[in-house]
Amino acid sequence: MSNSHQCGERVDVLFTHSYHLAHDPKQWQRAQPYPPLGTLYAAAAARARGFRTAVFDTMLDDPEAGFHSALERLRPAVVFVYEDSFNFLSKMCLLRSRELGWKMGAAASSAGAKVFVHGSDAADHVPEYLDHGFDAVLLGEGELTACELLDAILRGRCDAGWNLPGLAWLDPSSRQVIRTPSRPPLRDLSMLPLPARDLAPLAAYADIWRRSSGYVSTNVVASRGCPFHCNWCAKPVFGNRYSLRPAASVAAEIAGLKATYGIGHVWFADDIFALHAGWVRQFADSMQQCGAVLPFKIQSRADLMRPETVANLKRAGCDEVWMGVESGAQSVLNSMDKGLRVESVKSARQLLGEHGIRACYFLQFGYPGEGLGEIEATIGLVRATRPDEIGVSVSYPLPNTVFYERVSRQLGAKRNWVDSAELSMMFRSAYSTEFYRALRNALHFEVTQQHLPAGRRSPHRLSQMWRQVYALERVCRAPQPTSLPIYPQTSVLVPGECEAPDAAMA
Repeated sequence: MSNSHQCGERVDVLFTHSYHLAHDPKQWQRAQPYPPLGTLYAAAAARARGFRTAVFDTMLDDPEAGFHSALERLRPAVVFVYEDSFNFLSKMCLLRSRELGWKMGAAASSAGAKVFVHGSDAADHVPEYLDHGFDAVLLGEGELTACELLDAILRGRCDAGWNLPGLAWLDPSSRQVIRTPSRPPLRDLSMLPLPARDLAPLAAYADIWRRSSGYVSTNVVASRGCPFHCNWCAKPVFGNRYSLRPAASVAAEIAGLKATYGIGHVWFADDIFALHAGWVRQFADSMQQCGAVLPFKIQSRADLMRPETVANLKRAGCDEVWMGVESGAQSVLNSMDKGLRVESVKSARQLLGEHGIRACYFLQFGYPGEGLGEIEATIGLVRATRPDEIGVSVSYPLPNTVFYERVSRQLGAKRNWVDSAELSMMFRSAYSTEFYRALRNALHFEVTQQHLPAGRRSPHRLSQMWRQVYALERVCRAPQPTSLPIYPQTSVLVPGECEAPDAAMA
């Protein structure tokens, strides 16, 4: 197996994760997979500490038979089901991934290994994961916790109770969950080694990318966390903390990826990119000095897209910006505590277009208080600003968010989607699932049509799709939808006020 320990010998620790591409039909069809960056960061940290380390990458390999084979061949003393916290698919806490994670944990335990788990879903469901045989759940940033656990288990450098920061485990006598104090956040990200990409099957990823897209892309992170307070956004790993790597370090990493792996494109998996305008300027300078300029895409906010920042992004190679637009109705944005004005979206779209950078929108329908008028405001914003691409979802309640607390009493036994395309409503929104799926399909099709030559467009089909949407609007209305919340706006970080730590600006 290409993603196992290089020598085939017994290892101290095996890292894996539970997202399997073939379990997610939408992502399988897209055929643009990225390696599990968070998993590879943790593996790199363990290897740097001197532990014999291997990775079983479930993304492309058989998650059951392949994992059993890896356990038999590598005979690890410790296994971490360590989810990629930089991948939105892991953050969605999909049922298939949860069930697979439980199976992998049971298999590793049966093989005689100590088994630990880290990730958004495990952090939100600690008792359930412990009940399924995991020895402990790692909470918060997990690299240092994982290394200290390995020290304790394999080198006897800590008491057997694993009384380390950032852990939750089950007391064997009382059967109560014990949570140790939180681990302080990592402020200097340069102390971590680069991801152990050599332990992942990058050649297999590259083959898929070449066939689907004609180029090879991989993922990089320049920062961790997001300091904004959108009240539907779950942050079980990084919270509202924000840490930033030195710009020169990020540029050097990309230069290395170009030289070693022939990478021609980068997806920055940061929750929020370009928060600090001065850092973006340094990054553009470093990218040019390293000869690392290549196309990359980012996630950011419309109100961060200011003239100097956009010009520096372009200079560094940026060709695509995905912005969390969510809604074209200001009332909905206010209800979300988004801290964003619709006018900022219009300005950002124009500015990005002037610099030849694709402007793409994440849109969210179904938030409490959104009715037909608000939906039509979002449709109107899309038509007026003509984004290059959109991603459409519906409001998805995840634990430990204001939004979840508002609708938690409406939730039934089903509280997670099976895969990323499910788009199911799980609370009393204005309309049922069927309406939102038709709305997504019509709006996606319209945006795609906007960018086709006139001779290739299908106006009749588009008209039919919108007629279906409005027909469903009449029959899919909920009798008692959740009303619009009126909350005082939380304080919103003004772009430019969040200064990176000194180490990040060195």
